[in-house]
Amino acid sequence: MSINRENELYLTADVLVIGGGPAAAWAAWAAASQGASVIVADKGFLGTSGAAAASGNGIMAPSPENWNTVLWERYQAGQTLANLRWIERVIEKTWLSLPLVEDWGYRFPKENGQSVRQSYYGPEYMRILRKTLLRAGVQILDQSPALELLLANDGSVAGARGVQRQQHRAYTVRAGAVVLANGGCAFLSKVLGCNTNTGDGMLMAAEVGGELSSMEASSHYAISTAFNATVTRGVPFGWATYTDEAGHNLGGYVNGRRDPSFLPNALLKGQVYAQLDRATPEVKAVIEKSHFIAFLPYKKAEIDPYTERVPVTLLLEGTVRGTGGIRIVDESCATTVPGLYAAGDAASREFLAGLGSGGGGPNAAWAISTGQWAGEGAAAFAKSLGTQAHERVARPAGQAGLQSHSPTATPFDSDAIVRGVQDEVFPLEKNYFRSEQGLQTSLNQLETLWQQVQGTAKQETVRDIEFSRRAAALTAVARWAYFSALHRQETRSGHIRVDYPETDPHQRYYLATGGLDQLWVRRDWISEAVATPQTVLAGARS
Repeated sequence: MSINRENELYLTADVLVIGGGPAAAWAAWAAASQGASVIVADKGFLGTSGAAAASGNGIMAPSPENWNTVLWERYQAGQTLANLRWIERVIEKTWLSLPLVEDWGYRFPKENGQSVRQSYYGPEYMRILRKTLLRAGVQILDQSPALELLLANDGSVAGARGVQRQQHRAYTVRAGAVVLANGGCAFLSKVLGCNTNTGDGMLMAAEVGGELSSMEASSHYAISTAFNATVTRGVPFGWATYTDEAGHNLGGYVNGRRDPSFLPNALLKGQVYAQLDRATPEVKAVIEKSHFIAFLPYKKAEIDPYTERVPVTLLLEGTVRGTGGIRIVDESCATTVPGLYAAGDAASREFLAGLGSGGGGPNAAWAISTGQWAGEGAAAFAKSLGTQAHERVARPAGQAGLQSHSPTATPFDSDAIVRGVQDEVFPLEKNYFRSEQGLQTSLNQLETLWQQVQGTAKQETVRDIEFSRRAAALTAVARWAYFSALHRQETRSGHIRVDYPETDPHQRYYLATGGLDQLWVRRDWISEAVATPQTVLAGARS
């Protein structure tokens, strides 16, 4: 069915939140709590789409007496690139926010009569957040992917345009401020809950002049069973023995701990099998309860992972568990563009994790805290505009993947573009084990794809428009990721350069990047001194 342009929907709000996961929900609630009118536009159905709704997750929310210990552990994990003040802000905000979730109706488990707020069951957590938003008067546009931002003549963001799948029509929301909380980019790798995470927010931000940061932290892979490669829960595999096709034990331990590069290296040589034979009965009880979704593939296939070998693989989670994203410039999660804010996985999480993974508890806490800060910041910005908010002259800022205005533009195939991007970012030998030659070769291929998405795409239905735009976003994110990786000439956390295998203590900076046709990169040096355990564990504050 074709798009009904005569029936295009026009709405106004103080704050528009783009996304449908925890960060988007918290941002919408926080903005509404400031008295702002709020609209949420979600690619899927807010409450069931996205990585959080697909399963359970831990939350980095220790009790106050343990804050300093967790603070130091998280700082150490960031290898001197994390920020103590931001880590502490996230821990405190999350701990103070979780009682609200309980007040809204979520039931955390109890121990000795006290709520244990250390994890959540995704489907129920997101159901509660949706109900809370509706009670707060937030308008939710489900199945309504946003495609491009509106840019006012004064350089501020004034809303967004998108399409509604079920109504087969376009929509425009004029807003005083916009929060991008539409996740990171997993490159359509089929990781559970992540096919909505295609980097749309990063492309939209760059088109209005926004910057990205730490995009080299975009090569995070997660283990999954090879026969049903969607569920990526690594904890149960901590009790696995790995073997090759012939059944030989592959070991993989260095000084009593498994080398992180062990599995990628082994998979490059052939099929790898895992058997959870090292799990004790006590361990089995714990992991089957806390990571129950990881065992569903085994049950469906009638496999006992404790006694049988299971083929495993690695799936690219990109910036979803990596840390690259839209650069935020202050404590309200503002970007470099007036009126534009970023939260959750859409924002760079370098302050929390450096170039390592914030996956699991840290990212869950980041979504809760940055969602609220961004929502409050957006509401304040919208209020500052007064009656002028919707009177700003604005234009759609979308470019690649949307209708081309060039008379000489050639058609492109969205599916072929996606496959071309995946050919460059999925292989371990290209993205996990990086080198100057490999990165440059992939960048050359990605530049060709980028030129192609400047052409004309099939635009007959809302799906056509959504998919052509998605192809452009995936291409853009891959280019930024590899361009940043090319310029960080060291190995640090999840960024591995085989031609620069050591961590360079002098490269203590974040790499900002951006640009569309012409990419650029900039070193943002970290001025704070490297922290010591004495200053943190003694209770000192950054």
